[in-house]
Amino acid sequence: MIKNKPIYILGIESSCDDTSAAVICNGKILSNVVANQEIHAKYGGVVPELASRAHQQNIVPVIQQAIQQANIDKKDLNAIAFTRGPGLMGSLLVGTSFAKSLSLALNIPLIAVNHMQGHVLAHFIEEENQQKPPFPFLCLTISGGHTQIVKINNYFEMEVIGETIDDAVGEAFDKSAKILGLPYPGGPLIDKYAKLGNSKAFKFTKPKVDELNFSFSGLKTGILYFIQKKTKESPTFIEENLNDICASIQHTIVEILFDKLKNAVKQTGIKHIAIAGGVSANSEIRKALKATENKFGWTTYIPKFEYTTDNAAMIAIVGYLKYLNGSFLEEPTSATARLKVSER
Repeated sequence: MIKNKPIYILGIESSCDDTSAAVICNGKILSNVVANQEIHAKYGGVVPELASRAHQQNIVPVIQQAIQQANIDKKDLNAIAFTRGPGLMGSLLVGTSFAKSLSLALNIPLIAVNHMQGHVLAHFIEEENQQKPPFPFLCLTISGGHTQIVKINNYFEMEVIGETIDDAVGEAFDKSAKILGLPYPGGPLIDKYAKLGNSKAFKFTKPKVDELNFSFSGLKTGILYFIQKKTKESPTFIEENLNDICASIQHTIVEILFDKLKNAVKQTGIKHIAIAGGVSANSEIRKALKATENKFGWTTYIPKFEYTTDNAAMIAIVGYLKYLNGSFLEEPTSATARLKVSER
């Protein structure tokens, strides 16, 4: 019954270095504005203090632009959803404080959202020609800070069945890129150069980890020693072989991910497989997932590129689903840097 009325939710995302705001109406995104912070590139990674300062500068114009693009007035909003965590504490506090203030000013409900749940539930944004996964399904959640295989039983029940014990896959890409002398963020550059290279040119050892868990620190060290050895033999080795090196690194990482994913399917019997998170924008991972449909009979779900990296649209869809469920904040809550995907 509530679905028949237009329900407008403002989503606010500020967990890391992107300030984003989105407006959703009954599951359909009306606007999704993202302000990137390019200042971190010269430092080779996100500087938390600089990130929180930039959020303070960006949040008002970004939210104002999102509301204008949605062609609504702020008084039309039914609720405000914000990222509670996980993420950088200073960045989270900017979004949390603003969301609380705006909800008080407009006298509308406030909805706290788990950032990682946002990545997963982005699959349920209403989009043309975009199939939604049925429950239960498995989601390979991959980003700069997370590598997990999550069993999704329903919108609000998620169970991690495998995760990294050290570096996340995004870190593996970025640190490998740094070893090669590529600028931050290096993951997209490895993907770019890999398309021009031979993925079998160089072989890197895959780590052996129990159960469905992952490890990338050993791979990173192996790549470092390999590059050190080769550049000692030939100072121009990286320059002459960059495409092949990137292709080989990417091929190894993708194999590590899919070896575990295949085991997860065997253990659970679930063949509906989704990917989520910033690293799910990687072209080889998308290609490999699509190939499993014919090879293993899986049904796969790949999000649109704009919903892979940190964005407020994914926060807004979780806010909308929670609004339908009546999951509002009835007492004050605070941002938290650490939050498991199973926690609300």
